[in-house]
Amino acid sequence: MTKIELETGGTVWKLLTKKGDRVEEGDILFILEVMKMEVPYEAPISGKIIAVHIAEGDFVEEDQLALEIAD
Repeated sequence: MTKIELETGGTVWKLLTKKGDRVEEGDILFILEVMKMEVPYEAPISGKIIAVHIAEGDFVEEDQLALEIAD
């Protein structure tokens, strides 16, 4: 299982995946708004989303757990 933690704080602008979705390495999972810039987060591996810990509009902090992917 791979845990995706945030590298910076911001607001979840767009969530592009949900629990149960299959993703490929490099797919954009969600986009954060950080200081009026869009920061996309890509899947580091191919697999199935087993948990989503964020929602659109959430303010999130650095090192917060966002998603979990099972390969």
